[in-house]
Amino acid sequence: MSLADYLLALRNHWVGAVALSLVGLCAALAYSLSQPAVYAADANGFVTTGAGAGSGDNVALGSVGDALSKSRAKSYVDVATSRATAQRVIDQLDLDASPSGLIGQIEVEQPVDTVLLKITARASSPELAQGLADAWVTALAAEVEEIENPDAVPDAQVPEVRSIESAALPSSPISPQPMRDGALGLLVGILLGVAYAALRSQLDRRLRTTQEVERKFGVSVVGAVPATRGLEHERGEPAELAVAASDEAASFAAAEAFRKLRTNLSYMDVDDPPRTIVVTSSQPSDGKSTVSTNLAAAIATSGQPVILVDADLRRPVVAATLGLVEGAGLTDVLIGRVELEDVLQEHPQVPGLFVLAAGGTPPNPSEMLGSRTMRTLLEQMAREHMVVLDAPPLLPVTDAAVLSTLADGALVVVSHGRTLDGELESSLANLAAVKGRVLGVVFNRVPRRNSAGGYYGTYYGRDDATGGRRRRDRRGRWGRRGPRK
Repeated sequence: MSLADYLLALRNHWVGAVALSLVGLCAALAYSLSQPAVYAADANGFVTTGAGAGSGDNVALGSVGDALSKSRAKSYVDVATSRATAQRVIDQLDLDASPSGLIGQIEVEQPVDTVLLKITARASSPELAQGLADAWVTALAAEVEEIENPDAVPDAQVPEVRSIESAALPSSPISPQPMRDGALGLLVGILLGVAYAALRSQLDRRLRTTQEVERKFGVSVVGAVPATRGLEHERGEPAELAVAASDEAASFAAAEAFRKLRTNLSYMDVDDPPRTIVVTSSQPSDGKSTVSTNLAAAIATSGQPVILVDADLRRPVVAATLGLVEGAGLTDVLIGRVELEDVLQEHPQVPGLFVLAAGGTPPNPSEMLGSRTMRTLLEQMAREHMVVLDAPPLLPVTDAAVLSTLADGALVVVSHGRTLDGELESSLANLAAVKGRVLGVVFNRVPRRNSAGGYYGTYYGRDDATGGRRRRDRRGRWGRRGPRK
C-alpha cells in the first residue's frame, strides 16, 4: 500500500483507529499508575592496591599498581553481586529479606578503563535506597578485605575498596513514569490503529471512492451527490427538490451536484446526447428515486422540457415524493385506457418538469416495461422532451435491465459506504447481459469529509455556479455579491 492508500484507509476508518490509539494510551497510563514507586540511589567505590602501589617513587610500580587495580575492579563486580556481600548488608541494616532477593535490587557497574565501582540500589523509599547503596559499598569493602587479606595482616599491600562518594537521597522515583509510558502506549495504539485501518480497508468491500469504481469496473463516475438532510426522507413522504428548495443555503451543495450531473450527461455525446435515461441502483435503499427526481428537475431548470416517468411499477414513490396525484399513470397509458396528455402532471414549482406516475400495479411489470408499446411510448415522449425513468433496482428484479434496452443508457446509483463492490459488479453484469448501455455511476450520500464532499463544502459554501461570491446578510439569509474578477 502507498502512503495515499494508508491516508485513505485512515479517513475511512478513523473511528476505529482513534479508539485503538486511546485504548493504548489509557492502558499504558493505567498500568504505569498501578505500579509501586521505585527510587534509585548511587554510591561509588574506588579500588586501590595499597599505599605503595600508587606512590610517585616508582613510576613503573605505579603503572603496575594501576593495571592491577583495574583488573581487580572487574573481578569485584562479581563479588559485589554475591550472596555473601548481600548477607553482610542484611546483617548491617537488619533487613527482612533473602540474599538472592536483595541482589535483584542492586546493579553494579565498572566504567571502562577505570578503577571505580558504581553501585545502584533500588528500593520502595528514598531513605531505603540511599542506605542500601551506602551499605553495599561498605559490605563490598569488607568482603574484599576478607578475600584479599584472610589473615588480617596489618598494613598489608593488598587491593581494597574504599568509599569515595556516598549516595544522595533520591528526590523523585525512577519508576513509574506516566508521561513516558503514556507516550509509548499512544505510539503503540497509533500503530495498531493504522494496522487496523489498513486491514479494514483491504477487507472492506463497500465502495467509497471514484478511483475505486473506475479502476475495478471501468465505468465513469459522472456525479457525486453530497449527504444533505434535505434529501433524506421517509419512503412515500413528500420531499422538497434541491433545485427548488426554500432553504437555499442548506440545499445549495446538492443542487449544484445535480446541475453538474446534468452537464456531464449533455457532454457525453455532443452530437447525439442521451434523451432517454434510466436511473437505477443495485438495492432499493441506494437513493435512486431521489437522484432521478432531482436530476429531472435540474434538467427542467435549464430550459429543456423533461418527463419524469415512475417506471418502478412494483413500489412506485415518485408521485408521492413530489406531492402529486398517484392515480392513473404509465400502466394505464400502456393498456390504452388513457392518453399520455391526460395523465401528465406538471410540477408546480419547476416549470417544464412533467411527471408520469406509475399507475396501477400490473401482474407482469417486466413484460409490460419491455413491450413494443413501451418502446413506442418512449419514442413519442423523447421527440420533444428528455425522459428520465425511475426504474426498480437491478438485483431484486429485471425491470431496469429490460428498460435499458429501450433507453439511450442507464445511470447506476451507488450509496457511498453502503453499496458493496459485488453488488455493483452484479448490477453491471445484468446490464451487460442485455447489452444495455451504462452512462455512468452516480455516488449518492457522499460525506463532506470525503474528497468530493469536502469540495462541495468549501467551494459551494462560498460561490455559486456563476462565480458570484455568497454571504449571509444581517437576517442570516444567503445573498450574492458580484462575480469574482
